[in-house]
Amino acid sequence: MIAIPRGTVVLAATPIGNVGDASERLRALLADADIVAAEDTRRLYDLANRLGVHVNGSVVAYHDHNERNKADGLLDRVETGATVLVVSDAGMPTINDPGLAIVRRAIERGLPVTCAPGPSAVLDALALSGLPTDRFCYEGFLPRKHAERVQHLRMLLPERRTIVFYETPHRIAESMDDLLDAFGPDRPMALCRELTKDYEEIRRGTVGEIRQGVIDVPPRGEIVLVIGGASDEEAAAAAPATLSVDELAVLAIDRALEDGLRIKDAITQVAQEHPLPDGSLPNRKQIYAAVLKIKE
Repeated sequence: MIAIPRGTVVLAATPIGNVGDASERLRALLADADIVAAEDTRRLYDLANRLGVHVNGSVVAYHDHNERNKADGLLDRVETGATVLVVSDAGMPTINDPGLAIVRRAIERGLPVTCAPGPSAVLDALALSGLPTDRFCYEGFLPRKHAERVQHLRMLLPERRTIVFYETPHRIAESMDDLLDAFGPDRPMALCRELTKDYEEIRRGTVGEIRQGVIDVPPRGEIVLVIGGASDEEAAAAAPATLSVDELAVLAIDRALEDGLRIKDAITQVAQEHPLPDGSLPNRKQIYAAVLKIKE
């Protein structure tokens, strides 16, 4: 028998594709927890059926839109000795899935929290990529909007650690274009899709090669991207300049004179070449005001 902790919140990882990855501990928790807080209750019952487990406790929907409001009510039950099991649709709760709110509130209220670890698409893709695993950063899903995605990737240019992203099939082509623009064609990477499932595929190569593969054979299913970190030279070259508005204004004036540009066009170029540490661009109106001051 596997002991079920009483008066505890348990975060449990569920299979990300292959139901055979479910642990005996997960089976026991699903059967014996007093309350199961599930991201999608229908998917929970489907998983339990495939595992041959009967869920004996009460089941509540616990997702992105209600987790903050539901957390304290669930923790009130924990205080009375109940076991509350938190599961997401696939993988580990709190990793791009609900769970963080109840963990934080449990810590604030001094209530015990533990994990029943298991499958993780992030770690699976990282291990299979062939890229360095000693230091990595997980960035979740890339931003949906092009401008925000470009800014985010620009901010990551100096990152020396291996970088892991999630992406969806309908945005992968646009994201690969932006990755190519940001990191160039030669940065090593891997595209991992349908991890642990029958059609699992790992595409390894450079950003340029993977992008061309996405064009030639668009990938389907759930996608994880793993990007090699910057070399020392790349990190140094990508380090954002810490130039003041006045210094940027001087550069813009010089650019306008040397290239025969309108001052506003020169300011636009200079701003794009000197992003701020967060990846955003300097304020062009402020640079223009500084240009006018210098000319006076």
